[in-house]
Amino acid sequence: MDMRLFEYALEIYKTRSFTKAANHLHIAQPSLSKQIAILEQELGVSLFDRKPGCPVEPTPDGLLFVKQAEKILQMRDDLKREILERKEGIRGELRIGSTAITGGHILPSLLKTYKEQYENVGIELIEESTEKLIDLTAKGVVDISILSLPIEDFRLNTKTMLTEPLYLVLPKEQQQWMPIKVKQIMSSSILIKQNTLPIENFANCPFILLKQGYGFRRTVLELCARGGFEPQIAYETSSIETAQSLVRHGLGITIAPEMVIHRSTYQTSLTYFKLDSNPTRTLVFTYKKERYLSMNARALIEIYEKTKLN
Repeated sequence: MDMRLFEYALEIYKTRSFTKAANHLHIAQPSLSKQIAILEQELGVSLFDRKPGCPVEPTPDGLLFVKQAEKILQMRDDLKREILERKEGIRGELRIGSTAITGGHILPSLLKTYKEQYENVGIELIEESTEKLIDLTAKGVVDISILSLPIEDFRLNTKTMLTEPLYLVLPKEQQQWMPIKVKQIMSSSILIKQNTLPIENFANCPFILLKQGYGFRRTVLELCARGGFEPQIAYETSSIETAQSLVRHGLGITIAPEMVIHRSTYQTSLTYFKLDSNPTRTLVFTYKKERYLSMNARALIEIYEKTKLN
């Protein structure tokens, strides 16, 4: 069976149109229809329902065919890539996904070392929400992503990078909405360092969270849920730096991971509290389970692990 027929069927499935698929494949639409008809005759089944004026939909047999065709094409591409890498070594492209909250803190030094060792590798950074990156990684659009657990997509594998503590972030100045106990603790810098607080003390405070689709938002919501409350969300943002800036101006509180705190430009104008539940987040390298993990991606993991040990 001609491998091109797999590509044809998959493109029709993706576009839901013979005309659009033909344009993407750079072939004439009648020729595409003829090739699919020949394929259907060979298989003895109809792959697509063709109704005038309606999107083309796969039949049950067609859906089975395109899903298997996609796996076969991926295996073909992975084999070609692996053979080429064995011949030429580490070169080509590496597409790395990360969220803003993580990428800006982990990737600069990691990529500097990577480029020093593998200058022939072109790197493309893809910065999106956790939800979007999971999908792009599972589809093979992104080679490897740096995300936080949990990753619940069965199509993905993970490799642990680090686990770090989370802190409650408050403004330096006392605010009317702050609990009395917190105001008392904030009056003494010594007490701040000595005290830990339960998250439930802040049940009635305004929270500043990351937007829907970011994994860290889920981490904060689960932390509040364990404290027995649903946070009162005052503002939502896609940047932890923006969240801290809003806190600095007394507009609410937020939660931040340790790496962000250590490199924050707002350290001197914010107050950081430890929580008595000692919450953490775990970062992982994430990549597609059923695809060949390129030498480029494996080299990134190895460099990170060596750097961590030093």
